[in-house]
Amino acid sequence: MPERTWELRLLLLLGLGLGSQEALPPPCESQIYCQGELLHQVQMAKLYQDDKQFVDMPLSSAPDQVLQRFNELAEAHNHSIPQQQLQLFVQEHFQPVGQELEPWTPEDWKESPQFLQTISDPNLRAWAGQLHQLWKKLGKKVKPEVLTHPEQFSLIYSEHPFIVPGGRFVEFYYCYGHVPNGARVYYLQRSQPPLLTLMMDRYVTHTNDTAFLRDNIETLALEVDFWAENRSISVSSGGKSYVLNRYYVPYGGPRPESYSKDAELADTLPEGDREDLFAELKAGAESGWDFSSRWFIGGPNPDLLSSTRTSKFVPVDLNAFLCQAEELMSNFYARLGNDTQATKYRNLRAQRLAAMEAILWDEEKGAWFDYDLETGKKNAEFYPSNLAPLWAGCFSDLGDVDKALKYLEDSQILTYQYGIPTSLQKTGQQWDLPNAWAPLQDLVIRGLAKSPSPRAQEVAFQLAQNWIRTNFDVYSNTSAMYEKYDISNGGQPGGGGEYEVQEGFGWTNGVVLMLLDRYGDRLSSGTWTVFLEPHCLAASLLLSLLLSLLPQ
Repeated sequence: MPERTWELRLLLLLGLGLGSQEALPPPCESQIYCQGELLHQVQMAKLYQDDKQFVDMPLSSAPDQVLQRFNELAEAHNHSIPQQQLQLFVQEHFQPVGQELEPWTPEDWKESPQFLQTISDPNLRAWAGQLHQLWKKLGKKVKPEVLTHPEQFSLIYSEHPFIVPGGRFVEFYYCYGHVPNGARVYYLQRSQPPLLTLMMDRYVTHTNDTAFLRDNIETLALEVDFWAENRSISVSSGGKSYVLNRYYVPYGGPRPESYSKDAELADTLPEGDREDLFAELKAGAESGWDFSSRWFIGGPNPDLLSSTRTSKFVPVDLNAFLCQAEELMSNFYARLGNDTQATKYRNLRAQRLAAMEAILWDEEKGAWFDYDLETGKKNAEFYPSNLAPLWAGCFSDLGDVDKALKYLEDSQILTYQYGIPTSLQKTGQQWDLPNAWAPLQDLVIRGLAKSPSPRAQEVAFQLAQNWIRTNFDVYSNTSAMYEKYDISNGGQPGGGGEYEVQEGFGWTNGVVLMLLDRYGDRLSSGTWTVFLEPHCLAASLLLSLLLSLLPQ
């Protein structure tokens, strides 16, 4: 009965024993990359420091052959294979990570792009040139064998080359009816924050390629429809009902790329709660904030990962992104002459604006806050995502910018010298204090910079100066860019969470280059910005204006 014993162990792990809740479907059908005894034994043996390494390894032969060999090995060892034997099996039947990719340099990459010449500080200009070189290192193309033998890879094939983030993240982000959490079969049931429409807007603005927009407008509609059909939730307030969106992934089992960690965490909970935990962890990964106290608030222990309840919140940033997508879709369809669809998306945006104001906006505090579906209350904690509507242009009262700026001051956020903190809670998770992340700096900086208020624009610049200095100083010491930074005691590579801090790094490089492009004539590599009180800031702005009028 050894095989039956193993099955019972796995059923208990997944919370599917007698009397427990109904089973949720697995992340995908693969008996190697998403579910089954092979995945379970390899990941629980912890052959690799990072569980993602195994599920990113290509097979050396057909899955059926590998599974047959594994079953023979498992039976020979009473379904408890010694670690050394398991290691030898993996070495024989799997290839190292990254074998399915080859280097690629973007065809439009230029050795010395024009924006470099607008950066005044020579140190920052030289640094930007080095960051620009990294795009060649991060450029990849999928080898043809992934197309001919897709069953031997967790990577999803694309004929088009792409940029990877770097480090452990060696996959692209691509449309599959939605944008998956990553281009792996085990990610297909989770999306990413919906920004594909914004990507199209940036491309069309730069190229004026209306033909490309026309050819792909239905693909963009697919993503917006995915969120409407699979992630919508009705919320009532003041006698009215509103439709907003949440992160929600109703699929069971541990995440394949973090299998052992999820399994061990589930062991700390009653059997009947494990399936819910697995689904909530996947929803947290879908949000991009994996993991954060943002999703623990209201749980049994708001400091523990086992309290994750991502799907129980209506997130500010997700709804701001969708509001922006609806506006862009309306603009796209109007550009293409389809007034019916343009009106449809314009009305959807108007409905969402009203819903965000009614459910998420707090007039007294001057910001938007995640809404807890179970308690019917807002989560009053600070996160940069609380200002995402400014970045997305999804608010109706221009006075909201000044209120949001006061919110930053009242929350003491402007006292952080090295970057905007991800939260004010220390949990050991990577999306909490003391880490700061490039995309979240962008949300606040560009949100304020869009304002007609000179004071908001100046605070945006000061925040940009601080972030540039942190990145520059760390790069000067390590010759590397990182996915996140620890801002607790001077700038240094970030930490916490499920894996070691990663080098690369796509979004960090992108935000730095964007800020250097926007503020290159003012940014400095050598001085920290000290935030000024409002009355001092007004005097500083006046002095800057007077100095600009002096003869050069």
